[in-house]
Amino acid sequence: MATQQGMSGIDLVAVTAELRRHLPLWVHKVYQGEDRIAAIRLNSKEREKRTVLIEPGRRVHLVPEVPAFPLIPPAFAMLLRKYLAGGRVLDIRQRGLQRTIIFDVQKADQVYHLILEVFDVGNIILCTEDYTIIQPLTRQKFKDRDVLPGKVYIFPPPDVSLQTREEFAAMLASDDRDIVRALAVGSFLGGMYAEQICMRTGIAREIPAAEVDAGVVYDAIHALLKEAADNPAAVITKSGCHPILTKDEIISGPFSSFSDALVAYYPKKVREVKEKRPKLSREERIRIQQEEATKKFEKQITRFEEVVEKIYEEYSFVQEIITTLDTVSKTRSWQEISDIIKGDTTGVGKRIVQVLPSEAAVELDLGKPVKIFVHETVEQNAGHYYDQIKKYKRKLAGAKAAMQKEIARPVGKASGYSRPKNKWYHRFRWFQTSDGILVIGGRDAGQNEDLVKKYLEGGDTFVHADIHGASVVIVKGQTEHWDEVSRFAAAFSGAWRSGFATADVYSARPDQVSKTAESGEYLSRGSFVVRGERTWFKDVPLEVAIGLQKKPETRIIGGPLSAVKSRAELYLVISPGTFEPNDVAKKVVRVLRDRLPVSEQKALKFALNTEAIAAYVPPGGSDIREGQ
Repeated sequence: MATQQGMSGIDLVAVTAELRRHLPLWVHKVYQGEDRIAAIRLNSKEREKRTVLIEPGRRVHLVPEVPAFPLIPPAFAMLLRKYLAGGRVLDIRQRGLQRTIIFDVQKADQVYHLILEVFDVGNIILCTEDYTIIQPLTRQKFKDRDVLPGKVYIFPPPDVSLQTREEFAAMLASDDRDIVRALAVGSFLGGMYAEQICMRTGIAREIPAAEVDAGVVYDAIHALLKEAADNPAAVITKSGCHPILTKDEIISGPFSSFSDALVAYYPKKVREVKEKRPKLSREERIRIQQEEATKKFEKQITRFEEVVEKIYEEYSFVQEIITTLDTVSKTRSWQEISDIIKGDTTGVGKRIVQVLPSEAAVELDLGKPVKIFVHETVEQNAGHYYDQIKKYKRKLAGAKAAMQKEIARPVGKASGYSRPKNKWYHRFRWFQTSDGILVIGGRDAGQNEDLVKKYLEGGDTFVHADIHGASVVIVKGQTEHWDEVSRFAAAFSGAWRSGFATADVYSARPDQVSKTAESGEYLSRGSFVVRGERTWFKDVPLEVAIGLQKKPETRIIGGPLSAVKSRAELYLVISPGTFEPNDVAKKVVRVLRDRLPVSEQKALKFALNTEAIAAYVPPGGSDIREGQ
């Protein structure tokens, strides 16, 4: 029976069965309020939407609409969105009669468990597939278990719903209480349902538990559980909200579902139905947005200050991670490092939340997720966050200054396109293969030197065209698309400037590449010696595709045609020819811009610029071939 204090284990049996009848479901979004109330928006196969309301320690059930939540979600809601949004709900289950519901969610090749606790103060806990806690809503320490990141979630021992008939009989035989107390406490039925079992079996409530027919009681309990799951009464009486009919007088119901009964029973602490908001003027909306922006900037400043504090609090641990991974990365690929870390469940590896190969970084659990670049010092890593603090302080000052000014009239609509964030490899030529592996190439002798000395790591592959004046190319991982890599290396080489149609390309391991020349010889800046057997790619055609990628980030991308056209909505192909690089870049801008709708040309002006395109035009003459 659900009361105003909360739901019982049998109430959750009815709710869990109701939720499972809606499977398959997919997680759309997670919401959370400041009072710990949360909601999960789910999409069904028939594109219907379901909303699960969660009030930890009190209730879990479906509601007809998403309640009103803050526009800027708390950090825990954002974490759940990151891990679960778009994931498929494989199962929704209750472990016995414990007041706990578990959502099993698969996203990509990972399975996560979202545990909803409806006992005591309650909690919402995100776990990995092996039930290692990623993050709880509230960190808790108990005598027999800790609900903390990195700890394994501990379930209580099985109750009557999970026991065999023999195990239940043995439990009753060892219980020195009367049958009603043994069922109410020992079997988690509660007083009312313990009385129901006694009434249904005709067993007097004061008979010692050890003397009753355990098989009869066992069958009655499981019949009651089946009734709650398959055919709940869904009524409200003076004593509470019931999935099982009792002697109490019904004051409301029956409802079409137990969730509907719970919605009617519980007071609406949050708005279950969206209220019609008064229409605001443009100036009022802008003021609200400015106020929300200042709050957001202040939160970001506080967050980054806390991160810096965490880094220095665990200085030795962070230093150990940096030193270890910086050394290991010289002999192993990041894919190998990631596999090793995933297998380490007892050492420091369990505090590495994820590996970020393209950034040579890891995300550490320092009480909160913190990104650490392994080729930089602790102070340099902290410096990145200090830079963020300065940036948001400038934004905060600007927002406060803007609030003092009169709001200007609108000059245009937001484009909806996302400007790309700068990453370390953006200063080089780069592209991603069709299977998502980062490939980087030097633009000049200085960048060639930097790539080999600073960024060529164990497990990478060194690639170079067999001609003087070629870009050093590094493949950051293992790819199946060597045709794309070889075309990239061939295009940005002296073969293009010489007007050749093809070029030969080779690859080698990092340990084959050296800056040490043979005796009596000299290597110029950007030149290297490659010793040992190489893998050859003969007669690689010279061409480069340049395209406009709109989503998820809006940018100019360039490289092999097969890699570009899978990501770009518009693209052109260039090959060795007669026109100067700067003229070709200007023409590519014009052609791509002219293919855009007039409404998008202005919005995409920040991405469609000559400088961005010129980065992918090889030195020497070029001709433009039509693309998409």
